[in-house]
Amino acid sequence: MKKIQMVDLVSQLEKIKPSIDTVINEVLSTAQFINGPEVKAFQTELQDYLGVKHVIPCANGTDALQIALMSLGLRPGDEVITPSFTYIATTEVIALLGLKPVFVEVDKDTFCIDPASIENAITDKTKAIVPVHLYGQACNMNDIMRLSKKHGLSVIEDNAQAIGSEYTLSNGDRVKTGTIGDIGCTSFFPSKNLGCFGDGGAICTNNDELASKMRMIANHGQSKRYHHDMVGCNSRLDNLQAGVLRIKLRELDSYLNRRREAASYYDKAFAEIAEIKVPFRSAESRHVFHQYTLTLDRIDRDDLHHFLAKHDIPSMIYYPIPAHRQQMFASFGSGNTELPLTDWLTERVISLPMHTELEEEQLRLITQTVKEFVQK
Repeated sequence: MKKIQMVDLVSQLEKIKPSIDTVINEVLSTAQFINGPEVKAFQTELQDYLGVKHVIPCANGTDALQIALMSLGLRPGDEVITPSFTYIATTEVIALLGLKPVFVEVDKDTFCIDPASIENAITDKTKAIVPVHLYGQACNMNDIMRLSKKHGLSVIEDNAQAIGSEYTLSNGDRVKTGTIGDIGCTSFFPSKNLGCFGDGGAICTNNDELASKMRMIANHGQSKRYHHDMVGCNSRLDNLQAGVLRIKLRELDSYLNRRREAASYYDKAFAEIAEIKVPFRSAESRHVFHQYTLTLDRIDRDDLHHFLAKHDIPSMIYYPIPAHRQQMFASFGSGNTELPLTDWLTERVISLPMHTELEEEQLRLITQTVKEFVQK
């Protein structure tokens, strides 16, 4: 049996290596490393896959969020509502731009931002909502979009962990996450469901005006060469990474199905264990399992984490310290924020290995080891 990895990118690469080698050699032979044909082709193919009008490739997922916020014309002190139970990139860009992050609670089942908490946090300074489709599960976008229209707020979806997930709108339409709000942002960090061989990201929107603004912001605020109409940044997806992503985009749906198969194995193995709660499945969306995250009851999470490690089984805790408890946000008074459910989850969640190359023998060992710990 192969060594169990949290994410096995080497085995995944082996299956597509001939295509990867070809595209890398093509890029090297032309020396078109920036804004080359692979970037343009990937942009078009991702637009088609997502069913969205505009995709703006950029350097990474954090840049995607920053550019999206910059395009909204917000002013210092404006409030942006976001969950605290998320990776820090979602929230740090809000503070970086001089905006005020307002941290709210998540739903106990989905781990995603709670619409009721959003509504309770809205003030006359609130200008935007940044929901995070955490672990591959979609937020309750129907309620979030209802709130955004009611209060005139912009919505930026952090879709870094859920690309490929589908969501059913109130009118019955089936759409991809990241295309529902005003703007969607994603990351192509190597471990993501659609990952490149370095850093990469993308922004998507159906709004022509926002798309034009974001393209300018990502390119030094240029409307045309040497004409800088606004303060921007330098954020580009390089041609090599775009070539890799084009190949992996063709495999994405099969990758997601393999993740779902592994998740189903885990589900069945833990179905009769009262102390373990498996990931919730929303009726409105299809989970894409960027992570397979358990919620533990009457089990010492850290002890389980160490027990698995002793048996050469990796596990991860996403996330041990929520954003509102981080020192970087102390100046915003976030330390006084009361989010009991978020705090409760940070002590009880643990993520098991989840990737496209998990074999049944590996899954059997992982689940048997977890059971051994619970039953000892």
